[in-house]
Amino acid sequence: MMGGNELYVGTAILLILIGLATVLVKRNILKIALGFSIMDTGVNLLIVALGYLPGRTAPIIDSPELFSDRAARIVDAAKVVDPIPQALVLTAIVIGVGVTALMLAYVVRLYAATGTLDIDEIRRLKW
Repeated sequence: MMGGNELYVGTAILLILIGLATVLVKRNILKIALGFSIMDTGVNLLIVALGYLPGRTAPIIDSPELFSDRAARIVDAAKVVDPIPQALVLTAIVIGVGVTALMLAYVVRLYAATGTLDIDEIRRLKW
C-alpha cells in the first residue's frame, strides 16, 4: 500500500503515541519535556516516511537517464523524490533542538527555585 514505508510510519506513530502518553500521564516536568522531544522525533520521522517514494532517487542530477529531454535539460519528475519534506524536517530538527534546550533550561531553573520537579507541588506553590 505505502510501498515499504509501513515500518517507518508505524514507528513514527508509535513514537508520537509514547510521547503523548508521557506528556499526559507523568507528573515530573523533566519527563514531560522528554515526552515532547519524543513526539517531535516521531513527527519528523512521519514526515520523512510519507515524503519518500520507492523507486525514485534523490534530486541530485548527476545521471543522464534522469532527464526526459537531454537537450533542454528537463528532469523527469517521476524519477526523483520531492526534496521539500526533507528540507522541512531539517528545519524542524533545528527548531526542536532549540525548544528542547529551552524547556530543559526552564526545568533547571524551576528546580533551583522550588526544589521539586513534581508538577502538582509546583502548582500548590503558585497560590
